[in-house]
Amino acid sequence: MTVAAKRKTSLSLDAAALESARELNINVSAVADAALAKAIADARREQWLSENADAFASQAEWHSRHGHPLAEIMVAPGAATWKA
Repeated sequence: MTVAAKRKTSLSLDAAALESARELNINVSAVADAALAKAIADARREQWLSENADAFASQAEWHSRHGHPLAEIMVAPGAATWKA
């Protein structure tokens, strides 16, 4: 198991929320760390989708003209929609 390097930082949080978290024994650092990791993953996903939007559009356009190359052997629900 790899332990990530930690860096001390300062955050401004809602005082009532912070007090409630302490009363409920919520590890604020762990929650902030998890939320930050999720925000980073979401932002990277959105960036990747944006950077590749032209390729996705081109592929969709190609499929709409030609159908899916494996449409004849596809058995999944909706497979018929891939045929040209």
